[in-house]
Amino acid sequence: MSVQTWTWLLVGITFALYFGIAIWARAGSTKEFYVAGGGVSPLANGMATAADWMSAASFISMAGIISFAGYDGSVYLMGWTGGYVLLALLLAPYLRKFGKFTVPDFIGDRYYSNTARTVAVICALIVSFTYVAGQMRGVGIVFSQFLQVDITVGVIIGMTVVLAFALLGGMKGITYTQVAQYCVLIFAFMVPAFFISLQMTGNIIPQIGMGGKVEGGAFLLDKLDSLHTELGFHEYTSGTKSTWDVFAITLALMAGTAGLPHVIVRFFTVPKVKDARKSAGYALFLIAILYTTAPAVAVFSRTNLIETVSNQRYDEIPVWFKNWENTGLIAWSDKNGDGKIQYVAGNALSSSKPEFTDARGEHGERIVANSSGEVNELYVDRDIMVLANPEIANLPNWVIGLVAAGGLAAALSTAAGLLLVISTSVSHDLIKKQLRPDISDKNELRAARISIFVAILIAGYFGINPPGFVAAVVALAFGLAAASFFPAIILGIFDKRMNKEGAIAGMIVGITLMMYYMMRFKLDMFGGGTNEDWWFGTSPEGFGTIAMCVNFVVSVVISRLSVAPPQEVQDMVESIRIPSGAGEAQDH
Repeated sequence: MSVQTWTWLLVGITFALYFGIAIWARAGSTKEFYVAGGGVSPLANGMATAADWMSAASFISMAGIISFAGYDGSVYLMGWTGGYVLLALLLAPYLRKFGKFTVPDFIGDRYYSNTARTVAVICALIVSFTYVAGQMRGVGIVFSQFLQVDITVGVIIGMTVVLAFALLGGMKGITYTQVAQYCVLIFAFMVPAFFISLQMTGNIIPQIGMGGKVEGGAFLLDKLDSLHTELGFHEYTSGTKSTWDVFAITLALMAGTAGLPHVIVRFFTVPKVKDARKSAGYALFLIAILYTTAPAVAVFSRTNLIETVSNQRYDEIPVWFKNWENTGLIAWSDKNGDGKIQYVAGNALSSSKPEFTDARGEHGERIVANSSGEVNELYVDRDIMVLANPEIANLPNWVIGLVAAGGLAAALSTAAGLLLVISTSVSHDLIKKQLRPDISDKNELRAARISIFVAILIAGYFGINPPGFVAAVVALAFGLAAASFFPAIILGIFDKRMNKEGAIAGMIVGITLMMYYMMRFKLDMFGGGTNEDWWFGTSPEGFGTIAMCVNFVVSVVISRLSVAPPQEVQDMVESIRIPSGAGEAQDH
């Protein structure tokens, strides 16, 4: 069967499974909608957490960024895995002991203030919308390829599918759907990695194959370093980022992980504190399977791309190149008329997204409007590397279709979880807890579903107009979470003297500082700026670390200069720190 047929078949089967589970597990109450009734088993919750965690950024974009950035891309591996350890050991059991539905719920009650709750709701919405924009772009990329449509159309189709999942089941439906999605995405990621590792190095285990030898006796990484230097790039195994920026990005990703609302809420779905610890352990193991494989996939795809594309005639290029060119995610400009694709360092299109005209060149290539110079130029979107990898390696058609299904599973699972956070922040933390405390269960559920509908429209817009690649957009969401939630949660658990004045001031200062920096250097607002203008040499992806430190300082200083929390709040904090004896998540 053709690639198109296999893709339709596998995507159709997996979607039928997801919809079937969503209908079977549809929520009938707010408790089921928010925390799946609080009765999910540790293993199921671990699988759902892993799927929720391994978004389009992990499946589609992380290996893609590593394949281009080389050593510098390791910050994503260190930050995201280290952050999950931090979350599992430092926060999850204590938050589960507290027993509320959401992070704003925790902050509102811990800091005995509806103002703190409102600030937390705003922070949750900002973080979640930034994060979900990356997921919608990931969904759009996959749909655009296998349907051969523009990425905008792909995002709109993805919006419709995600909306159906989230509206039907709430957290209950999403949880069991994510269990299935984890199985699909991990199988889809590992199968081509096994194939390509065996094909290139003779070793079926990708983690070992990455350090193995290829045909001719050279080590694979040495060969890739040589290919890089021949084309004018820096060595793949060396980095260009400063040590400080690597540290800042890694810490921002770690702290952001521990402050992400859609991940934290998963620990409220299990019956006991002990189960929260167990599910965190299961999730960490299941996540590690993909994360230890991603660097190998990056090396395989980068090597194959260079050898397949560089200095090849366009009319002899494999069909996969032209298919991706039709989606606008690969572009080639024949400036000197020799009909060859030249991939060398410094090409203008290597760093700038192509703008196409309606015309075609003499070889059939799409004409790029923003090409410059006299040297042939090539653009490759980082987000296609995992999806195109099986095609570049000439793997069987069913493997190519499987990867498309896996990419959709990864993006859809996280998008659904994020939409749920957005809806609960509005319906539960804003409407139920503040605006209309007497609202009925039925009307609260209706408000949650309306919130999801509005949220998907906003998320779709940012998915069509993202400020970067999927992983880069997601990294900004982690920076926002680190700058806002992490200090408030940590100090709320471990500092009895921490009061509402300190928490509110810290969150406002942290999120404002991070948003200003992000908008200035990512969206060219407030005068814009180049890398030379970065504060302390810190990239936008790493600035969450600085904003987080400012948050900590502001929070502690103001809390010490103002009145101490009520004694009952201090007693509650003391109780939270003993992670035993927790009951079920409270129904409101």
